[in-house]
Amino acid sequence: MPHDLTSPTADAPARTPWKAAASGWVGSALEYYDFFIYASAAALVFPQLFFPEGNATVAIVASLATFGVGYVARPIGAFVLGRWADRRGRKNLLVVCMIMMGGCTTLIGFLPSYHTIGIWAPILLVTLRLIQGFAVAGEMAGANAMILEHAPDGRRGYFCSFTLQGTQAGQIIAAAVFIPLTSVLSDAAFEGWGWRIPFWLSAVVVAAGYLIRRNVEEPPAFKEEVEHDRVPDSPIIEVFRHHKADLFRVFLMTAMNGLALTTTVFGTAYATQAGYGLELDESTFLWIPVLGNVVAVAAIPYVGGLSDRLGRRPVFVTGALGAGALMFVYLHFISLGRPVLALLTALVMWGILYQGYNAVFPAFWQELFPTRNRVTAVAIASQAGFALTGFVPTVHSLVAGPGSGVSVPVVVGGIVFALCVVAAIGAWTSRETSRTPLAELGEKPGAGLDTSVPQGVGV
Repeated sequence: MPHDLTSPTADAPARTPWKAAASGWVGSALEYYDFFIYASAAALVFPQLFFPEGNATVAIVASLATFGVGYVARPIGAFVLGRWADRRGRKNLLVVCMIMMGGCTTLIGFLPSYHTIGIWAPILLVTLRLIQGFAVAGEMAGANAMILEHAPDGRRGYFCSFTLQGTQAGQIIAAAVFIPLTSVLSDAAFEGWGWRIPFWLSAVVVAAGYLIRRNVEEPPAFKEEVEHDRVPDSPIIEVFRHHKADLFRVFLMTAMNGLALTTTVFGTAYATQAGYGLELDESTFLWIPVLGNVVAVAAIPYVGGLSDRLGRRPVFVTGALGAGALMFVYLHFISLGRPVLALLTALVMWGILYQGYNAVFPAFWQELFPTRNRVTAVAIASQAGFALTGFVPTVHSLVAGPGSGVSVPVVVGGIVFALCVVAAIGAWTSRETSRTPLAELGEKPGAGLDTSVPQGVGV
């Protein structure tokens, strides 16, 4: 009978993969609840509320830039919070990150508009976004490490995928709040106070997450590092000394984030803002990520489990290239004013194919590094990449903005597809880690690339 890695034994500390997965799920749900309501507000109302009137193009660019600026603080948070998690443990870090993220979101809901306090409105908005970005850097890497180190070998992809299922669920919850408000309230009421309600409700998610996270134990793998006095004095130095190649590969793979941001942020602005001349129904384009996420919630655990059987690399690469190719189609249907066809394309592109990246990276990136510096490595590499991709919607608005005269589907679609190719290269040049025991992960820095096909892959 196979050994049960989820039960305590004399020679193995107890693992609680389901508690860890629930903790990661809630934290990710909060993170992407915040993400969705901010992205939606940045596309729909922030240009009118937090910036001076007179130039629609400038207001759109500035509003999308405030969304992107949250990514600037992520590399700083990665250095600070990643080191904390590798030296002091994962649990307390995750509680602090959750409070910081949710607290900032709640405060955004109380900010006065530009018409009330002038330039201080965008200044305060940017400040809260910077704090959010700082906290998110520790949340993502810390939660995934917590789950990975609690999960049984052979099922790490499945359990770690629940953090990303949480991200999609968070967006669904946010949309369930946001969409009725845009549908029921008048434009004046929504811009005046209705948009604030989703931000205030973030406090409820924080309270639920705190109750769950305080009951999750530190992973056995981290406890062993402490017991054997293997906690690094400087995980940052270790990471850059021994794992530079894998840091760069993770950095490349984060380019896939550009597809999600293009779909949720730029796509909504392109379809609804008057500057682009389409002015399609706002509620329709809020439904696109909702229904796409409903499909993703069902697909993510399946895809995560598939990566346990087939390997991380083939699942990742297939999803990246397939989703990137469909971005051309998605934007083309928006340009034609065909929201139903855009929705159907999004369900395949984002709801299914994108999950080849989304469901796989939580385990894949963590598995490239050893326990002693895992959170630091993943936080630094991923947040540096996310900091750049956070400005993808701003780049789109600059090169294919209102009045630019370029074909948005061709130009923006080409940028996104190029990013997906970069991500696929990062994944394919990485080691296949799905069948490596937890204790051996990342312990051979500089080893040659594993280009073999994992067992169980059909050809």
